[in-house]
Amino acid sequence: MVVVTWRGRDLVGACLDALAAQTAPHRVLVMDNASTDGTAAVLAERGVPTVRLRRNAGYAGALAAVLPRVETAYLAWLNDDAEPESGWLAALESTLDSRPAVAAAGSLLLGDRVRSGAAGTPAVRSVDVQPAEVRSAGVRLTARGHGADTVERGEVFGFCGAAALLRTAALRATGGVPAGYFCYYEDTDTSWRLRLAGFDIVTVDDARVRHRHGASSGLGSSRFHRWNERNRLLMLVRCAPARIAVRELAAFPAVTVLLPVRRLVGRAVPDAANFHVRLRLAVLAGVAARLPAALLARVRIGRRSTVPRAEVWQRWAGHGHTAS
Repeated sequence: MVVVTWRGRDLVGACLDALAAQTAPHRVLVMDNASTDGTAAVLAERGVPTVRLRRNAGYAGALAAVLPRVETAYLAWLNDDAEPESGWLAALESTLDSRPAVAAAGSLLLGDRVRSGAAGTPAVRSVDVQPAEVRSAGVRLTARGHGADTVERGEVFGFCGAAALLRTAALRATGGVPAGYFCYYEDTDTSWRLRLAGFDIVTVDDARVRHRHGASSGLGSSRFHRWNERNRLLMLVRCAPARIAVRELAAFPAVTVLLPVRRLVGRAVPDAANFHVRLRLAVLAGVAARLPAALLARVRIGRRSTVPRAEVWQRWAGHGHTAS
């Protein structure tokens, strides 16, 4: 199992405790993304095998860096803010053992329910009163090519990378982990490539994990939106049918140009960071810089594929969730 951490001093201990309680035999390796907050001391005190990177390579970069070291048939991805229940690994391994066509098994990610406090008071956590709610039962593919968490059970397009188990050989054969993404969409991109190669992906309901989503990057922050928007476009260039990739590459700058016009004429514009022109220009610059490499990757992915891009898109994009 590979745990990726960055400034995770207050998170990684609980994750490692949960892994120590697993019922299935395993080995743990922590990838420390050059943390400067005392994470290294926590890991040293626990005596956990650790690779400390010289710079913060992000979640995707750390996973890509560790892949050549993996000698086991299965590789677990784990964020430092994930706390698996004791039977988590056994449930995932059982699924891969019994279903050779499945290349990735995802987890049921749980978060604490939050209820509103009295009028004028902030929301309070009520974990002692209410059970944990499902935050993700896998990833769906939207009609615009976004990877989005789904909470419904059934078939899923992809796995959430916060806690999943993959076949190492399948991961390597389909191109590994896109290190340049840094953070976000590395799981949806990997899922897409596995689908193109003819593999299945499932969510295992018995593999339950408490997850503090966005604890490191900050959901809604500018960098969160920048990585999300950039990586979605790069993923589409790499994996989607050409018409979809071209459509979305054209739509993003068009919307960027129209935003100031909408504001000028008094039309409503969402206040989220991904609707700020400066951020969108940074996204476009990031995509332009990485476009040659993404196009080259597209060619390589196409050569490895056994399922046409159009077939994967038609099967999964915008169709929501199919109950099993």
